[in-house]
Amino acid sequence: MPSLKDLKIRIESVKSTRKITKAMQMVAAAKLRRAQEAAEAARPYAERMEAVVGNLAAGVKNSDTAPRLLRGTGSDETHLLIVATAERGLCGGFNTNIVKLARAHIQRLQSEGKTVKILTVGKKGREQLRRDYRDLMVDHVDLSGVKRVGYENAAEVAEDVLSRFAKGEFDVATIFYGAFENVITQRPTAQQIIPAQVDEDADADAGPALYDYEPEEEAILADLLPRAVSTQIFAALLENAASEQGARMSAMDNATRNAGEMIDKLTIEFNRTRQAAITNELIEIISGAEAL
Repeated sequence: MPSLKDLKIRIESVKSTRKITKAMQMVAAAKLRRAQEAAEAARPYAERMEAVVGNLAAGVKNSDTAPRLLRGTGSDETHLLIVATAERGLCGGFNTNIVKLARAHIQRLQSEGKTVKILTVGKKGREQLRRDYRDLMVDHVDLSGVKRVGYENAAEVAEDVLSRFAKGEFDVATIFYGAFENVITQRPTAQQIIPAQVDEDADADAGPALYDYEPEEEAILADLLPRAVSTQIFAALLENAASEQGARMSAMDNATRNAGEMIDKLTIEFNRTRQAAITNELIEIISGAEAL
């Protein structure tokens, strides 16, 4: 049985931990509001970009003159996986869930005989993936010094990816991130960004195109598709930032509650141990007095 001193030290230690988790919860809540607003503001732009690209691509997707970012290389043997996670931990299963989805994708591709390359964005994903897939990792993007993710950060990642595609280093690129739904739910998501995906069913439902483009669709797509890749990566990073703060806020709230429950249990144990010690002392005093 632990002594009174040990219990008192442990109670003080848990109280200190509770103060830290409570503070982290409040900081995450403040950051979440800004990150959520940024993610929600980017969604309409990303959706409109996707709609415009889809409208333009509908008529030229199968053309030999279509940009390579749209028609692809004609092969799907080499896949580049862009795994975007957080730079820091203490956010529940947020990072692990994204890595788990990426692992499942890697295993499926390897079982099909495909070549896999990994580009990580965020330290936590890199730490987990390099344990088993160190040989597959081609690069890492460090955003630990970035306080708020901006378009320039996504543009740098997109420039690297587009450069690798132009050199023929891969055929298909897919980005993995956590889509923000609410504080409780962050959905691990895999989205193919190269070659550009066109929703043919949506095009069929929309009927004939309502716009006339000038110059030709191919020329517009050649300029628009690289921007679309940057936009998709930027939207993914914003979703990740909001998801990270939501997951951290939820995790720290649970940790604070657990610390409070532990303090209550330790306090009860402390009081019982102290009462037992007092009772033993009284018994010893009474026994000594009766012996005189």
